[in-house]
Parts: sequence; C-alpha cells; structure tokens
Amino acid sequence: MRLIPNVPAKIFSFSAVAVGYLLIDDTTANEQNALGNWLMLVAQVLCTNAYYKQVQAERGINSSQNSNTNTSDINQTIDILYKMVNALNKEISEIKKSI
Repeated sequence: MRLIPNVPAKIFSFSAVAVGYLLIDDTTANEQNALGNWLMLVAQVLCTNAYYKQVQAERGINSSQNSNTNTSDINQTIDILYKMVNALNKEISEIKKSI
C-alpha cells in the first residue's frame, strides 16, 4: 500500500501548509497546541521507525536474522530503554509539580 502520492515535493509540502491552515480556523489555541503536539508525535514515530529500518539495512539485518542478535546489543538496548523511562518519569514529575 502506497501512502505517499507520486507528486512533486513542492506540491506535497504545500498540501501540508494548506491542511494546517484549514485546521486552525475553528479551534482554540489549546486545541491547536494539542493537535500540533499529537501530529509531531506521529511524525517522530515515523521518523524513528524509518531511521531504525535504515540502520538495520545498513548492518544487513533482516527479519530472518533478528534471532541472531547478540547479548551485548540486547543489553545496550535495555539500558537505553531504562534511561528513556527514567527521563519520561522525571518529565512527568516536573509536569505534575507545575500543575
């Protein structure tokens, strides 16, 4: 399934501007902020996934080779995930304090 239409880059970018302007007409500043943050999160997930796939392709890793991942790579990934969880918990605590 192809989600990205075969259109010139400038037209594709302009369509995002047009949609953005259409979405601000009937929304409050808080609604615009919430929607904008949600869309940025979606974009970050897409970018992160694409980057990860690029790294896998660069290393020659495909789905059939994933079972051969060595222990140090797994431990490194676990360490990174723990750091991310701790950073998120810290951010949540800071937000709770400011409310």
